[in-house]
Amino acid sequence: MRFVSKLPDVGTTIFTVMSQLAAEHGAINLSQGFPDFPCAPALLDAASSAMQAGHNQYAPMAGLPALRQALAAKLLASQQIPVDPETEITITAGATQALFTAIAAVLHAGDEAILLDPSYDSYAPAIRAQGAMPVRVNLSAPTFAIDWAAVEAAVTPRTRLIIVNNPNNPATSVFSNSDLDALAAIVEHHDLLVLADEVYEHLVYDGITHRSVLSHPALRARSFAVYSFGKTFHATGWKVGYCVAPPLLSAEFRKVHQFLVFSVNTPMQHALAHHLAQPVHWQQLSAFYQAKRDRLANGLTAVGFRLQPSQSTYFQLADFTTIRDDLSDVEFARWLTLEHGVASIPVSAFYGDGRDDRLVRFCFAKRDDTIDSALARLAKLAD
Repeated sequence: MRFVSKLPDVGTTIFTVMSQLAAEHGAINLSQGFPDFPCAPALLDAASSAMQAGHNQYAPMAGLPALRQALAAKLLASQQIPVDPETEITITAGATQALFTAIAAVLHAGDEAILLDPSYDSYAPAIRAQGAMPVRVNLSAPTFAIDWAAVEAAVTPRTRLIIVNNPNNPATSVFSNSDLDALAAIVEHHDLLVLADEVYEHLVYDGITHRSVLSHPALRARSFAVYSFGKTFHATGWKVGYCVAPPLLSAEFRKVHQFLVFSVNTPMQHALAHHLAQPVHWQQLSAFYQAKRDRLANGLTAVGFRLQPSQSTYFQLADFTTIRDDLSDVEFARWLTLEHGVASIPVSAFYGDGRDDRLVRFCFAKRDDTIDSALARLAKLAD
């Protein structure tokens, strides 16, 4: 049988590889980004109640109206962004599906999309699956500041889309107002669209404020913004997210969405709409995770890691060269898992060219006792 792969160079993701390695060797998994603590009991009760009430059939293609209305109210409360829930919000099967759908709606074969590396690993394959080409602009540790002149220099007549991740995983950086202005200037000058992955919108620390592309007038008309309930409500396994875009872009998004998944888990949508009625559930996230960040950061510093500032997300980047300067980041992550029983992610996995800044990423979306157990194992590094 003759078969030509559309993604011949895509294998198992580093997240699966490291999680499997951790499981095989009894390591504490601080690699993959998922909480090991439960969802709020009230959210689970709401999901159970929705099922028992008979909400088990297809939801509307664009999402449950009550949930879209609740999200419009949340965007207005959190960032003073007015959104039409009927024409501008689409509920998706997780943020990854939303990202893929937006990319598929925008890109044609032969087009180009600009990525800012380090970037989440689903972006480039989704671009290539459309017959388009990812064009990468590297950001550098420790600040991962964006060279907007380099971004504009990467624009060609084939460029259609710029993908940004703000707050950024794994860099943990957050856009400034000047970053949004610079992005807006580029996309307006070259008539481009923006796909903004904003799933860590509430996980920002030390008084930093996250500003969505939706809050910037020039970007508002040209942007898809993607969000995740998994990140916000500790329910990554539910795979429910949403995309916010102006009516024209939402209409094109929904053309692809309806044939990709059509509609999303109905009882979970009812539960999330109910849960959103209490803003405290998302308003407390920054303080909740900042305490966990500090707990992990203090322990990592004590055993010899040099830390990059973690401004956002639930990840901490750590330079390991004072511990093992003879290893690449991939080798170090494997060594740390096998020899010290703690799994991390090598940051080179987030670069298209495998750039190695000798950094690994730890996840602190864990119970305090999980963090403490991992640090107890790592204490041997200081011996």
